[in-house]
Amino acid sequence: MTPAHLQPLLDGMLEAAWLVDPVELRVLAANPGAARLLGVSVQSLVGRAVVELAATPEDLAFWEDVAAGLSDRILSNTLLVRADGSTVAVERRVCRVRFPDGTAVFLVSARDRSEQQRVEDELERRVAELRATLESTADGVLAVDLDGSIRGYNHRFAELWGLPMPLRKRRDGEAVSAWMRNAVADGSGYAERLAQIQATPLLEATDTLVLRSGKIVERVTLPQYSRGQPIGRVYSFRDITLRLAAESRLQLAAKVFEASLDAIVVTDAEHRLMAVNPSCERLTGFARQELVGGCLQDVLSAADADVSVEAVCTELGSQGYWEGELRHRHKDGPGGPCQVSLVRLPDEAGNTLHYIGFIKDLKDKVAAKQRIEELAYTDALTGLPNRLVLNERVEFAIAIARREQHPFALLFVDLDRFKHINDSLGHVFGDRVLVEVAERIKGCVREVDTLARLGGDEFVLLVHQADARGAETAARRVLEALSQPLTLDEVSFTVTASIGIALYPNDGASLGDLIKNADAAMFRVKERGRASFRFYQPQMNVDLLARMKIDHAMRQALPRGRFRLHYQPQLDMRGGKVIGAEALLRWSDDDLGEVSPGQFIPVAEESGFIVALGDWVLAEAVRQAAVWHAQGRELSVSINVSALQFQQANFVERVATAVAVSGLPPQRLELELTESILVQDADEAMLRLQALAALGVRLSIDDFGTGYSSLGYLKRFPIEKLKIDRSFVKGLPDDESDVGIVTAIVKLAKALRLQVIAEGVETEAQRRFLVDAGCDEFQGFLFSPAVASTAFEALLAVPARPLLLPEPAGAALPPL
Repeated sequence: MTPAHLQPLLDGMLEAAWLVDPVELRVLAANPGAARLLGVSVQSLVGRAVVELAATPEDLAFWEDVAAGLSDRILSNTLLVRADGSTVAVERRVCRVRFPDGTAVFLVSARDRSEQQRVEDELERRVAELRATLESTADGVLAVDLDGSIRGYNHRFAELWGLPMPLRKRRDGEAVSAWMRNAVADGSGYAERLAQIQATPLLEATDTLVLRSGKIVERVTLPQYSRGQPIGRVYSFRDITLRLAAESRLQLAAKVFEASLDAIVVTDAEHRLMAVNPSCERLTGFARQELVGGCLQDVLSAADADVSVEAVCTELGSQGYWEGELRHRHKDGPGGPCQVSLVRLPDEAGNTLHYIGFIKDLKDKVAAKQRIEELAYTDALTGLPNRLVLNERVEFAIAIARREQHPFALLFVDLDRFKHINDSLGHVFGDRVLVEVAERIKGCVREVDTLARLGGDEFVLLVHQADARGAETAARRVLEALSQPLTLDEVSFTVTASIGIALYPNDGASLGDLIKNADAAMFRVKERGRASFRFYQPQMNVDLLARMKIDHAMRQALPRGRFRLHYQPQLDMRGGKVIGAEALLRWSDDDLGEVSPGQFIPVAEESGFIVALGDWVLAEAVRQAAVWHAQGRELSVSINVSALQFQQANFVERVATAVAVSGLPPQRLELELTESILVQDADEAMLRLQALAALGVRLSIDDFGTGYSSLGYLKRFPIEKLKIDRSFVKGLPDDESDVGIVTAIVKLAKALRLQVIAEGVETEAQRRFLVDAGCDEFQGFLFSPAVASTAFEALLAVPARPLLLPEPAGAALPPL
């Protein structure tokens, strides 16, 4: 391929371009752009040595490297020689172009940078002029970003603020900002105003600052824009000290006095008042004309005996600055605390011209401090001492008890079912109840005793010099006081409490031990019916530790797969066929061994872990039921649902997901619910039960008859089955009470068109009675205990044995 073939390509390029022979380094072809750039014709360029166009030693070195085969490309800003001998600044690119036939050329393209260079030079010139202007101005200038970071300042600014030379050389923006904060007399006011300015990017403002050096500086702030958007801020500072001194009555009154929320006073060199601002009039109650001409002591007085106004004035004269707390006077009575900053204003000769005082009222601050101290030591709702005060008083009681050998008692008072009040009547109403309860308990204690609130509905009563009898007396007084009806907003109710008692020193040597043990005793009261008191016993801690160990072990066992399900067959009472199974949770631990459900289920319910366990049981039972369904076995699997699990907001969704994922027909899953679940919040329970019934899941009531029941609820709820508790089956058929209860349950179920299943059936006599009573299904050791899934499948092979007619007395039936 020849240069002639490439000429159309060159002519189509917007930039100047020419081709260079890689061996002879001469121009082979060029486009009109190159001719215009270099001021020659295209024909005169062809054949010229490329080094004749170079104007820099770097270019000559590059083409020498090309000739030596050391380089084949370059991109740089350089100069080219024009026909008239002048140079032109260009951005130039050189690259080797290889053709299919093995030949190659260098393509040189260049873009004229003359205009860009001119603009850059002009910009640099203007920046220099701007710098010179800033340095020549009499004002100090400071430029900052939107976030307040310093971008630059001039020498006048550094002189005005007294920046030390090492700080000027470092150009440390944060250090300069810190220096400025420390240089002003009113540091807090300066910081607040600066924050307001930074928070408003478009704000234009003028302020007056008083420096510790005695200078008064006028600050003008203007936003800095780029393309219509704020990019920062420029501050200009001007020393107006002498100007103010020369102006009548000081223009400071117009700039600073009238707008300041703090009181400001101006005195002469003898501390006689020359001017006061409106805030000073409001602070002292005196009118301006009553103060002007008086002395500084007419406004300020000593805060304590160690500081006097005269001593302040002496230090002010020698140091030029004083800051501290004094008291301001008031026309109608005693004044109040205030923060005072006084600075000396010198004239040109350095002699004192004026003193300026800034007075900030600390009344609100002191009140807030007192309120903080109150909150630190008292309960905000009831006004009772809090744990901090209780700890101090218990330590004092311990010291007295050790010295005088007198015991004392700690009563842990916890209200019973207080959550119901909050949930039904609201937290505001609950707070009013707590205040009333606190007042009632306070009426039961002696002046030497202490009643504290730990939080929520928990109170602690410290009874000084009290043995077991004295502690019991105090507990009974509290229970009696709380037993009286309470009426709020025409609502009458009774609040009871459970009280745990710990005695010093037998039950603990510190507040922590005493509260822990009293709490353990209170917990036992809760377990045994509430509304009473109980003394701590060491076994309580053993039980607590056992529960904690079980809880910890359970939480570790679930992710490790140590829980398993056993299945107890449920049989048709007359046909003798296995029609379902109840999934029962089992747990074997490495340290604890086989743990009974009666041990770990209550702990799980107390700690809330029952929700996680219940979710696992639901998923595993549904999975196993789906396996049996896939095998063609027509079985229903029932699982127990705890109250806490049922109350979870997404419980219905979890059941729906488990059934959908497994592919199990919903009617093959039965949920057993206790009566307490259904009556706690009947309306909410109804909504969830209806949602479950809509899924097709079957619902039954477990342990029917052992808790509170409502026939109205049974009629409304979509329940399909009642389960007779084993406690009623155990005495059949000899115990008349059990006979009557079971017969009544079956008849009630039939009247409501519900099925009945009995659990805990262990003898043939029990089963025969239940058959005669009309019970539909049973489960129990008579057929099989709960077994693993594989053993359960083996039981399915046992042929069904109908039980339609009574058998002769004494005849022993083999297991079904």
